[in-house]
Amino acid sequence: MKRKSLAFIFSTLLILMVGCSEIETVKSKFILPKDVPDFVAESDLENIDWDKKAISFNRNIVGNENKSGVIGADMPSITTKQKWMWHLWGIEDPAATNLTVVGLHRASGTVHPILTTGWTTGLAGPNNGADAHAPSNVQIPKAGEWAILLYTDEDLFDVLIYEINE
Repeated sequence: MKRKSLAFIFSTLLILMVGCSEIETVKSKFILPKDVPDFVAESDLENIDWDKKAISFNRNIVGNENKSGVIGADMPSITTKQKWMWHLWGIEDPAATNLTVVGLHRASGTVHPILTTGWTTGLAGPNNGADAHAPSNVQIPKAGEWAILLYTDEDLFDVLIYEINE
């Protein structure tokens, strides 16, 4: 009886050790700051189409036509703060909508706030043909290819791909 009990305990411990050793720790390939909004999902970052570059349209707006774009993004700089005017199409109630802007630097995999005032700003009404707009100051921390993820009320709205070399 004692042997059966010892064999059972040994078998159980062996199964637990093997089972625990099979658990992998998945490390993120992205570096997110501690204060990044909790609704920013790693899958949003993984699913970026880096080939879908922002284009110029409608009075110097650079972005994804009929979805989102920025006035000021055609002359981006990493050396100074800049004024950018965000434009969004398809927003029904701009005054009640928050815009969160998240920047992903492709080469380093680092996530940064782009707005100088934090992650989120409010939207205002129609401007330049868009349903909503928001003026802001931005600071791009380093040169390279950037994905700018736009969230409206905590849902991914659009992704803008910019090359920032200055």
